[in-house]
Amino acid sequence: MPLGCTHADCLIQFLSFGSCLGGAFEIGKSFGVYDPTTATWIPAAYPLTHGAFVLISGRIGAVYGHKKIVLLGGAWWVLWSVINGFCTRSLVTFAIARAFAGVGAAFVMPNIVAIIGITFPPGRMRNFALGFFGFGCPMGGAVGAFFMGVFMEFAEWRWFFFSMLVLGGHWAILGAGLFTALWLALPRESSVDKSGNVDWIGTCLGICALIFRAPAFAREPIMPLGIWTAPSFLPLILVVLFSIISYGIFIWYLVAWQQLVRHWSPFHFGIGILPHGLVGGLSAPIAAWLISRVAAQWILGFGALAVAISSIILATMPPQQTYWAQVFPATILMALCPDFIYTAAQIIATNSVKRREQGIAGSLIHASLGLGFAGTVESETNEDGMAIVRGYRGALYLAIGLALAALVLDILFVRVPKDTREGWAEDVNFSVTSEPTDLSSRD
Repeated sequence: MPLGCTHADCLIQFLSFGSCLGGAFEIGKSFGVYDPTTATWIPAAYPLTHGAFVLISGRIGAVYGHKKIVLLGGAWWVLWSVINGFCTRSLVTFAIARAFAGVGAAFVMPNIVAIIGITFPPGRMRNFALGFFGFGCPMGGAVGAFFMGVFMEFAEWRWFFFSMLVLGGHWAILGAGLFTALWLALPRESSVDKSGNVDWIGTCLGICALIFRAPAFAREPIMPLGIWTAPSFLPLILVVLFSIISYGIFIWYLVAWQQLVRHWSPFHFGIGILPHGLVGGLSAPIAAWLISRVAAQWILGFGALAVAISSIILATMPPQQTYWAQVFPATILMALCPDFIYTAAQIIATNSVKRREQGIAGSLIHASLGLGFAGTVESETNEDGMAIVRGYRGALYLAIGLALAALVLDILFVRVPKDTREGWAEDVNFSVTSEPTDLSSRD
């Protein structure tokens, strides 16, 4: 039951994200915004705040309880998802509501990963649980794009959001039900770092300005620096960062190419992206299964290679072409990237740290679109908007470069052998319902 609830929560949040990714240009047009660069705020506002708050959420969960933070983050996410349905007059208010919803998602995702990491000791069950959780990411995104297309084709995009209230809560009631089910299904827990505290000053400064080095004087920094001493942890983070940014660039310019150059409707795009979600969802448990059988660098390397080849296929397309020639194989191959990379990295990260650091490790592995970098390359290569396809190719070449950089980093620096452990290496009698032992002497 808890596993199914966490999977459904992951799916519904990425359904929210995918809907705005697939429908961004049409939503922008309804606001009178015809500039594709400005329309990027529609999908980008959500992961922007998600990335800004995701790091501190793991620490807050460790101090106050991951289960409590999941429920509070879920309530915040539901609230702003409902508000989003009423933001129909201005792109600015729409993007602001999306950004606030992203804050809620930031407090949910890493703490769910932490709950899984604490509940299941290292081993096959944890790998399966994280793989099952990762299944919701690509499926949710693809289904969200499809349903947004359905509403745009047969009604108006506004009704996608209003359906939260009119039809019993496409997100709101369903989301509230899922988070309530999570609260009832998850085991009773105690804080894994009951004596700890949160560096609130460093948190505020870090999010607002990133100017002052708060950990230099903080007794309890947001992220314990010792986490970076885990084998291959830093290169692992860089491989994930470059690969996921490359993936985000690929998806955004796939949407732009199909809808603005080939004039696909959001409905047709939603249908075309469904195979991507299906293959991606199936590859998540496969990646989890491989962790105990293959050295992790090979799994990560395969994911980075997949995103590089997929971006090459997309970048070399002619302006007009049948879907089956290059778009279909590129999206199928690209589906292997996020789940081979994301699922494997989450398993490695949670297996590399102590129980009290599960949320912090989980918060370091998250999605980033990187559309700002790609947009800069696009604007510098599209000859002031006169060569649209050339600009798209330039952005995709950036994605190729990032993916190849991730592949090189993985080959040279990531050395994580296949993980065949079963159980904790420390405090084997620990359980999530028991009082946590003092681990300060082990740090």
